[in-house]
Amino acid sequence: MTGQEAAQGPKHKRDLTRRKVVAAGAGAVVAAGVGGTFAAGAFAGEGTEAAPVKASGSAGEVCYELTSETTEGPYYIDADKLRRDVTEDQEGIPLTLRLKVIDSETCKPLANAAVDIWHCNALGVYSGYESMSNGGGGGGTPPSGAPTSTPTGTPTGAPPDGGGGGGHQEPTDDERYLRGTWRTDKRGLVEFRTVFPGWYQGRCVHIHTKVHVNGTWTDAGYEGGTTCHTGQLFFDEESVLASAEVEPYSTNTTTRTTLDEDTIYPGNGTQGGLLKVQYRKNAVSKGVVAGLTIGVDPTG
Repeated sequence: MTGQEAAQGPKHKRDLTRRKVVAAGAGAVVAAGVGGTFAAGAFAGEGTEAAPVKASGSAGEVCYELTSETTEGPYYIDADKLRRDVTEDQEGIPLTLRLKVIDSETCKPLANAAVDIWHCNALGVYSGYESMSNGGGGGGTPPSGAPTSTPTGTPTGAPPDGGGGGGHQEPTDDERYLRGTWRTDKRGLVEFRTVFPGWYQGRCVHIHTKVHVNGTWTDAGYEGGTTCHTGQLFFDEESVLASAEVEPYSTNTTTRTTLDEDTIYPGNGTQGGLLKVQYRKNAVSKGVVAGLTIGVDPTG
């Protein structure tokens, strides 16, 4: 954990003053229901949907538990595009991310909530902060297993995102790949198309997320409202090690932090943001589906 991360701690709910995002396209979200099996090639065309991933558990297992809050990180941009497909021109394993947002007290789905996601690319670089990110491209062999020694020496350059930390940093460029905002449907479901994230110094593989409620959807975007959840979504070691065998992840020479070693992951499974991941064995490059039910308190 960097000094910036330690200074901030978990970021809680905050009211937004005219939060506005630029709309990119129109149309309702097409989010498949839970249950079923994964179909590879889900990204072959805009109209093709992968079969749904199983939910993180039955309602009785999750609906009375708030999903753990984690820190926002310095690389959040409060003006992302309204879109489901955030891939742009980024290379990597296709990832369909399906989230269900529910009221943790009533178990009811939250419709019309705004869900943000943002994450680094396969080489550990964040859009908007390319000069500050510590991507690890450039050849070498993919990481395997847990590190066998304690890192030594003094880090150089800008501190990594850490997933959580530090005060917010102003963007250094106009890139916005792997960032987006979309609304939940009447079942509380939202789906994003992206690529499997890579890794960077000091952090395990993860995706950042926020959930906003009580705002207004307009032709220009999403305005006002309250942030009722700030968290991160995590991947199990098996899926990360599988991804590390595929280009361009295999060219990432940065030492990888495992899920157990990560200082942000709370270690409490799905309640802490651990995704349920599905892909075809020995064919992870064809695509991954990941899903989670997120329990939030929309009133507090």
